[in-house]
Amino acid sequence: MAVEYARVLRELGVTPAVVGRGAASAARFTAETGLGATRGGVATWLQKAERPLPPLGIVACGEKAIGSAARALIDAGIPRLLVEKPGGFDAADIAETAEAAARRHADVYVGYNRRFYASVAAAREIIRADGGATSFTFEFTEWSHVIAGLEKEEGVKAEWLLSNSTHVIDLAFHLGGLPEEWCAYTAGALPWHPAGAVFSGAGRTDAGVLFSYHANWQAPGRWGLEMLTPRHRLIFRPLETLQIQELGRVAIEAVEIDDELDRRFKPGVYRQVQAFLGAPGGPDLPTLADQLAMLPVYLRMRGDMG
Repeated sequence: MAVEYARVLRELGVTPAVVGRGAASAARFTAETGLGATRGGVATWLQKAERPLPPLGIVACGEKAIGSAARALIDAGIPRLLVEKPGGFDAADIAETAEAAARRHADVYVGYNRRFYASVAAAREIIRADGGATSFTFEFTEWSHVIAGLEKEEGVKAEWLLSNSTHVIDLAFHLGGLPEEWCAYTAGALPWHPAGAVFSGAGRTDAGVLFSYHANWQAPGRWGLEMLTPRHRLIFRPLETLQIQELGRVAIEAVEIDDELDRRFKPGVYRQVQAFLGAPGGPDLPTLADQLAMLPVYLRMRGDMG
């Protein structure tokens, strides 16, 4: 992700100061971007960096280091950060970073780039024109046969729903409202994800929209989202594309979208960085406080809470 952010920043005319940890990862970054990277991690860089420090920072490192790196930058006085999803290694790490941000009055945003897909922008306009969504359903099945073989730091895979599946979960609730009344069920377990392997639930959002979800990490499947309005069914499968079914018709057709930026760069990242570099806030850029509020939802979905 650091490479993807660097590509977008350079396209936008911004040359970032890059901080890496190990020599190998820094060398790979330089080879792919042409940008030099200071080695030794954020703490070492902060000791030597010229003052004043940059007013903005992007944290895109390994899962276990996201929270500590973000807190170091916050405590050093950098007032505005974009941190890779989900904002920390686990729920406790995210909460600790949110507390640091609140204490230092820092604006910290979480990088859920799916919110910035061209397909999502097109769907948002259709939903608005139709008077809003009336229901939605989504799937966040993960390919466990692939994930099991990935080389990750200890404990990272056990947080997979939070660190990866929340891409589609966040998008669904971003478009349909936050869950208000709902039930959640889990079953099974995987050696690398003991909390559960099959997930299902349903309920109503604070916007009065009914929803349901399903994921089976022990069976074939893929991410997907369907938003329903009084006039249309909008289908994201894969999420980068948009298909539409009109009321009274069985045909499903592709929606033409202007996805040039999503093809030139990692989908969603260009518009996400634009939002971060622009005016603070905005409905499409979730804050770390927003993420903290969603943590009980994610934990309940994976079976950690009743």
